[in-house]
Amino acid sequence: MGYLMILALVAGIGVPIAAFGGALGQGKAAAAALDGIARQPEAAGKIQTAMIIGLALIESLVIYALLTFFLLIGRLPATDQILNLIK
Repeated sequence: MGYLMILALVAGIGVPIAAFGGALGQGKAAAAALDGIARQPEAAGKIQTAMIIGLALIESLVIYALLTFFLLIGRLPATDQILNLIK
């Protein structure tokens, strides 16, 4: 029973934490890229390319967390099975 509770807790809390961390990382990366473009406008193309690649890598971590969420949810039993375990 404890295993199922921990599994449900991790599945429900893990994805929002990963999404929040990804959003913070993407915000900082975009802010740094815009700061670099403001300081050196002639390098805007190179900075923008590097920023887009970095944002894609950050987003991939959030997608991995979402995939893990779906895998964990698949391991949880159905509601009627949980009610039978409680009885």
